[in-house]
Amino acid sequence: MRLSFRWLRAYVEIDATAHEVADRLTMAGLEVEGVYDRFPHLKKVVPAKILRVMNHPSADRLKLCRCTDGNREYGIVCGAPNVREGITVPLALPGAKLPSGIRIGEALIRGEKSEGMLASQKELGLGEDASGLWILPDDIPLGIPLDRALDIEDWILEISVTPNRGDCLSVIGLAREVAALYGKKVRYPEISLSEEGPPVEQVARVDIEDPEKCPRYTARVLFDVTIGPSPRWMVDRLESAGIRSINNVVDVTNYVMLEMGQPLHAFDYDRLAEHRIVVRCARSGEVFRTLDGQDRILFDDTLMICDGRGPVAIGGIMGGENSEITSETRHVLIESAWFNPLSIRRTSKKLRLSSESSYRFERSVDPEGVVKALDRAAQLMMETAGGRLARGIIDVYPRPHRRPVLHLRVDRTNRYLGTSFSVEEMESALKRLEMEVDKIDGNNLRVIPPSYRQDVTREVDLTEEIARIIGYDRVPTKHPGTTVMPREEDTHLRLREELKDLCRGMGLTEILTFSFISQSSLGKLRLPERDVRLRPIKLMNPLSEEQAVMRTSLIPNMLETIRFNLDRQNESLRLFELSKVFIPKGTDQLPQEDFQLVVALTGLRTDDPLYDPNPADYADIKGICENIMDFFRIPEVKYSKDELPPYMDPVKAASLFVKGEYVGTVGKIHPLVVEAFDIAVPVWLLELDFEKLFRMRGLSLSFRPLPKYPFVPRDLAVVADEDFPVQEILDYLNNLEEPLLEKVFIFDIFRSKQLGEGKKSVAYRIIYRHPERSLTDEEVNELHGRIVQKILETFDLRLR
Repeated sequence: MRLSFRWLRAYVEIDATAHEVADRLTMAGLEVEGVYDRFPHLKKVVPAKILRVMNHPSADRLKLCRCTDGNREYGIVCGAPNVREGITVPLALPGAKLPSGIRIGEALIRGEKSEGMLASQKELGLGEDASGLWILPDDIPLGIPLDRALDIEDWILEISVTPNRGDCLSVIGLAREVAALYGKKVRYPEISLSEEGPPVEQVARVDIEDPEKCPRYTARVLFDVTIGPSPRWMVDRLESAGIRSINNVVDVTNYVMLEMGQPLHAFDYDRLAEHRIVVRCARSGEVFRTLDGQDRILFDDTLMICDGRGPVAIGGIMGGENSEITSETRHVLIESAWFNPLSIRRTSKKLRLSSESSYRFERSVDPEGVVKALDRAAQLMMETAGGRLARGIIDVYPRPHRRPVLHLRVDRTNRYLGTSFSVEEMESALKRLEMEVDKIDGNNLRVIPPSYRQDVTREVDLTEEIARIIGYDRVPTKHPGTTVMPREEDTHLRLREELKDLCRGMGLTEILTFSFISQSSLGKLRLPERDVRLRPIKLMNPLSEEQAVMRTSLIPNMLETIRFNLDRQNESLRLFELSKVFIPKGTDQLPQEDFQLVVALTGLRTDDPLYDPNPADYADIKGICENIMDFFRIPEVKYSKDELPPYMDPVKAASLFVKGEYVGTVGKIHPLVVEAFDIAVPVWLLELDFEKLFRMRGLSLSFRPLPKYPFVPRDLAVVADEDFPVQEILDYLNNLEEPLLEKVFIFDIFRSKQLGEGKKSVAYRIIYRHPERSLTDEEVNELHGRIVQKILETFDLRLR
């Protein structure tokens, strides 16, 4: 809300400055975001008297002027047709910046020095006259800033009004707040009307078919108006609020809306069929063209203002082209109504159409101020456009508003606030807010809030108002007495945080993404149609199509983050996220919320290509996986191609199983998936189900002493088909009940033409050790030979 401080002082007499008032309003709960000088460009524009006018020696249309601001003389080159000696005009000094963006400085114009510029009204943004210099009154003081000389100094307060304070979306509403804070009275505008036209019920009619959405509708009719420009004082006040002038009739409706907070609308009376207003809901699919020239497709709950033939306005939001005020308008019907805030908010959102009117109706206007605003508009229209006012008003009010009667307990209020305010202080604070207060006894007050304060409905609301007006600075700071009990340790939370620390320690960067994703992003994962992850929970009121459903996987957000970074040349990425996914369980059930971990690698293994220019590969992502499994103290993890997710590369990825249960996947993302996300580089992924790993975690650490005796290594190289899973031999050896076999791992995979097409050589290193003595070569060779023979027979392989 833009508030002109000068306009505010027309309704409440205070000696404070704009900045002081801003501080008081902020401390009372109305945050003032900024205080701005309305005419900063006039600080270097001063009234100056022209002493002499001479012809320019090099230009027939230019004049050389000698001007004085009362302190010194200036030489100015001027081409205005009305320049002459003896007049007082605005002089823009060097350094001045005009509203058009022109910065004034000393200049040589056709060889003559000009020390500023003499200006017109339009050049200074103070009028529309651009025909010549603005001739100022002869008695205006010279040499002081023009806004002070003209007595138009003003400050603009940018006020952030909370949604429950719709009463503050007007100058009078804010004047009431300022008056209450300073203990003053509001000077309300005096309204007097001369009704010389026919009875209004003979010339117009209003029918409300939906009183739930429109509880009150009032109207007046004004005949024989003259459409034209508005007076300068009205244009000035509208411009101070950021609203441009249109014509005198439309400007009055905007002026009263800003002044009293009640939106109004003016219809061309002659363009209303049957001179009748019908308030009803639209028919679904009905099309209506609004004043902005757009065709709007309406819904069956859209409240419409209609005449005897069809819609003429969207109730509370915007009028239509078919009844707007034009230069040909001669008779006007003025509307002032009270609309249901919920209905206006819903319609505005559905139509994606917002206006100054809807902004106020959504926050509720004063139901008892509807007629006052109507009369004020009629008064100003007659003053600015003339005309004859029909006698009486149309006031259809099927559901009158009833103000609540509240009971305030003084002791309870003091207990809430931690204060010791007296009943007289509380009574005075509430009366300053124009509430009706009756003192029942020393501890109880009967309070009826004014109709414009529809946010005050409970005793605790009165408590807040008392604190605001008396001053939050008088509310002492106290800490409530309480017994603090240590909470039980949340093992799940602790392990999550420790796992994040582990990931960061491995050089990974944590990302945090929204729990909402697009439905289309799930479809890019190549999941089968029956997969429950393709049927996510849909949001009833999504922020956008990109955030329309609850995520069932962390992978889409991870890939979107990777693409975002790649688009900005950040190519070597090591990212992880540990967050919830939301798996649907049924139509009427809450989703299952499980934590999952996703790690992704792209680009080089490190950020420094000088020391390690190699790209990240399967070994890197698998190493991260092994560290995490060690963190959970899960020693036996099986890597298999069974149940491999469709978004993983079938050749360079594996499923993870612990005790026969699927817990995640590791490897390269399928090329078609990364392509669908517009990613042109390989992405290595680790996806783990944190909930399963949490349940399977080892509960204690086991220690064993360092071995005293040396190990004996033996190598085994076998030739196998290309698609042979090398993990199977590892699993086979690890499951052998052979006490001397300590460890086995792969140290080489080799391919060549000599091995044959579709063949590979896999080299395993087997470690043997006896816990109580040194092994001999003979017994190791004998044991190793038996193991090799079992492997060749079991897997039908041959030695290399």
